[in-house]
Amino acid sequence: MAIPYSKPALDHAAQLAQLKARGMVVEDDAAALHWLEHFNYYRLGAYWLPFEANHQHHQFKPGTTFSAVLGLYEFDRQLRLLMLDALARIEVSARAQWAYQLGMRHGAHAHLDPKLAVNRRHWQSNVTKLAEQVERSDEIFIRHLRRTYSEALPPVWAACEVMSLGLLSRWYANLRPKPTRRAIASAYGADDRLLGSWLHHLTHVRNICAHQARLWNRDFTITPQMARTKPPALVSQLVPRSRKLYNTLVIAAYLMDVIEPRNDWGSRMQLLLREYQPPLHMMGFPTGWQQHAAWRGANG
Repeated sequence: MAIPYSKPALDHAAQLAQLKARGMVVEDDAAALHWLEHFNYYRLGAYWLPFEANHQHHQFKPGTTFSAVLGLYEFDRQLRLLMLDALARIEVSARAQWAYQLGMRHGAHAHLDPKLAVNRRHWQSNVTKLAEQVERSDEIFIRHLRRTYSEALPPVWAACEVMSLGLLSRWYANLRPKPTRRAIASAYGADDRLLGSWLHHLTHVRNICAHQARLWNRDFTITPQMARTKPPALVSQLVPRSRKLYNTLVIAAYLMDVIEPRNDWGSRMQLLLREYQPPLHMMGFPTGWQQHAAWRGANG
């Protein structure tokens, strides 16, 4: 049975006193008060959970320091930035593949053809959302196309440039022609159902990162499908039934290698892990992960 929330608000000094009473070592009171002011006690709480010896009473393990908690917080911030870097390039690539295959196979305004959709209602929702994104755009090329031509939306290769990753994921999921879906997926060595699952999952991850939410030890509610036969490089690298971040990192590293073969994303990820040394098991890393193909080329 739910009960009324009765805990009072605490000022920053009281928050710091409470942490000390629970066993946290605070090396610099003034610095700790500064970070509590700018980061929010409740937000930081997600990062000191791994340091608690007893969550019911919120007692910390001996030797737990405020700086260690801040280190985990900073790791997560850097992790989100690195993840967003990969997601930006994956998004641009996926939009390009979607637009190219639709345009070449079904014409410049294929996105306005409801016959290419599995579900007409979903197609209408997607068109409405795309129209909103086009309307909000201040891109010069969008304004030119809308002023010059009579169609409801610019051609697919222009419209895709203002399309969000979430909308792209939904449009791909609702695309009826199997040959077109497969042609898009083949650019990544994947089958169409696998790519659809990845786009859905990566949209979820992008939203987490974009809204500054905790990423490093999250249990995802939307998980990517496992590679069964292709891409062959991933069949044995993903951890079955995992809801942790590791599979996401492997998929991102794989897609980055497809999109930009000379990228250093995997090396930067390993450097970040070495610098902050977060608890890897809480991210779903398997034993011997560094020997997997996704990381072997990034061990420098």
